[in-house]
Amino acid sequence: MKSAWIILSALVAGMLLGIGIEMASPDTGTASLPFVEPIGTLWLNALKMTIVPLVVALLVTGITATADAARAGKLAARAVATFIGANLIVGVMTLLVLPLLLRLFPLSAAAANGLRHGLGGSVEGTASPSFADFLLSLIPTNPIAAAADTAILPLIVFTAIFAFAITRISSPNRAILSGLFSALGEAMLVVIGWVLALAPIGVFALGYALAVKAGVSAFGGLLHYVLMLSAIGAATILLGLLLAVLVVGIPLPRFLRAMVPTFAVALSTQSSLASLPAMLRATEELGVDPKKADVVLPLAVALFRFTSPAMNLAVVVYVAWLFGVELTPWEMAVGLAVALAAALSSVSLPGSISFVTSIAPIAIAMGVPVAPLGLLVAVETFPDIFRTIGNVIADVAATKFAADGVAGDSTGEAP
Repeated sequence: MKSAWIILSALVAGMLLGIGIEMASPDTGTASLPFVEPIGTLWLNALKMTIVPLVVALLVTGITATADAARAGKLAARAVATFIGANLIVGVMTLLVLPLLLRLFPLSAAAANGLRHGLGGSVEGTASPSFADFLLSLIPTNPIAAAADTAILPLIVFTAIFAFAITRISSPNRAILSGLFSALGEAMLVVIGWVLALAPIGVFALGYALAVKAGVSAFGGLLHYVLMLSAIGAATILLGLLLAVLVVGIPLPRFLRAMVPTFAVALSTQSSLASLPAMLRATEELGVDPKKADVVLPLAVALFRFTSPAMNLAVVVYVAWLFGVELTPWEMAVGLAVALAAALSSVSLPGSISFVTSIAPIAIAMGVPVAPLGLLVAVETFPDIFRTIGNVIADVAATKFAADGVAGDSTGEAP
């Protein structure tokens, strides 16, 4: 939380300085850009260099951990299936709702032009591929080349196949490979930690450049982005409550009463992990067998990111809309698939880290500029509140659903 507020403060300070200099002397502001903007770009490039190795490492460890959990018994297998199904539903919701919201509440032309000019980046995609080209691109002929070219979708396909193959080999060899990729992921997280320690400097430089280019309209543009993302967060929470009532069968007043302590912890910490003890008490109040809750709820905290597909896709769809990138149904389907994989691979990552590692692969796969993420991460503090609330709602509801669907011993053989 402290780090997030420091980054946000750096963004505001950089933008205020840029606006002040631009208003006092436009020529000075323009002349300063070649000296200040490269600092932000350098920081952004350092962040982007970690994406491919981290995504590969986390996807392998995420899939192997999920497969191991599913093998643990019927309860764990039902829980994992519940997580995947819920993530699919909420991802589709964003692809339907956000374009509608952007049509109903568009950004003014001046603010849009200023924000687009200030955020920079370029449309990294090419002409929309045909269906045949799309199918052929799924399987990389050379996964090393795919990684070098940042071809995220074929790289994810290869990595997923490789990870599932790891789950079928002997236990000693599986442990060796899983340990290798786990260690790689931990090492990359250390590198990202170093890069994020410099985030106030990089974000200050990017915010300054944004303000010099876009002026006061940059604030309006960022506010519009935060409101749109928060609206998707609110819709995700409502969808989670709806699923709890209609699918799980929990009366809404009873569910909300049980969740009040959890909401208090989630709002104060913005951490699902910190909310785990309160969630365990909530499941007990909802009549979940404590033995089953002890299996499913920690699994949900570790693997289930209910709001991630929705809000990560929302970031990419918003940037695509801002830059005039027309997303075809196939590109949306690709984005949804990568968002589901990214949600699985963002196991227990801090918000500022998961923002980049989860969203950048989606943007690259959909041909949407990645550069704006360096600034948008600074305003993630506000939407992150919706992420945490939505996640704890879904964690408790999924635990109740999984536990009610499996009778008897929760550690029986998986079907």
